Amino acid sequence: MSDKELKALVSLLDDNDEQVVAEVTGKIRSLGKEVIPYLEQEWENNFNPLVQRKIENLIHDLQYELLKQRVADWYASTDQDLLTGLWLIATYQYPDLELERLKQDLEQIYYEAWLEFKPDLYAFDQVKVLNGVLFNKLKFGANTKNFHSPGNSMINVVLETRKGNPISLCVIYMLVAQKLKLPVYGVNLPNLFILTYKDEKTQFYINAFNKGLIFSRQDIENYIHELHLAPQPSFFEPCSSLEIVRRVFRNLIMSFDKMGEHGKAEEVKELLLLIADGADLGV
Repeated sequence: MSDKELKALVSLLDDNDEQVVAEVTGKIRSLGKEVIPYLEQEWENNFNPLVQRKIENLIHDLQYELLKQRVADWYASTDQDLLTGLWLIATYQYPDLELERLKQDLEQIYYEAWLEFKPDLYAFDQVKVLNGVLFNKLKFGANTKNFHSPGNSMINVVLETRKGNPISLCVIYMLVAQKLKLPVYGVNLPNLFILTYKDEKTQFYINAFNKGLIFSRQDIENYIHELHLAPQPSFFEPCSSLEIVRRVFRNLIMSFDKMGEHGKAEEVKELLLLIADGADLGV
């Protein structure tokens, strides 16, 4: 379709006949993601707030359909790369965010850690070095003031503000640690996400939400006991990238609901359903 034809279609969004507007909207949607740049240009050139709102809705719908396809493709991929999964979540709010930018930001954090890192240190000391870089030098920390902010589930926002929730801080910690060849993985605890350092000889736990506090299996057992829950192997062992991405989605749904943005919460639920198992359906 030519620019002239597209312009004519967009002009009909201002029509008084709702049926005409519905048909035009459907036609524009059928053109797919390739039409988004043109719609963005039309939004800038149009000074009718009503038409601008309709264009915004169209752009969002097209971007959302694209995101659904990308999430499904990620789920079907063999590696289910964690950073890619978190990038996809962030693009719900920031559709123009580039994966390459996230990689560059993490590369810079890795470089800061690498400068102070010594591979021959004991495991506890390696973790303490990484703690020092992330929490003292770079000032990453818990976002206790806005714990339920949707931004806490957006890795780009956490990288920029250096504030996050337990899982977002753990993910950044883990990605940097693994790049340093440390056996650090995520652990799905009830109400809290933590990390474990685990190799053939050693296993202990790390709370990134509390500046990298190191603790033991017994501490987890005590925590589970306080919650009146029966211990499960998943409370002590590494979880998959898929489980992490599912949990971030669930956190984001909860955040939007608490903010009163129920429409966004429902859309994110749809995204979660694309990668969910039975346990995820009762968000």
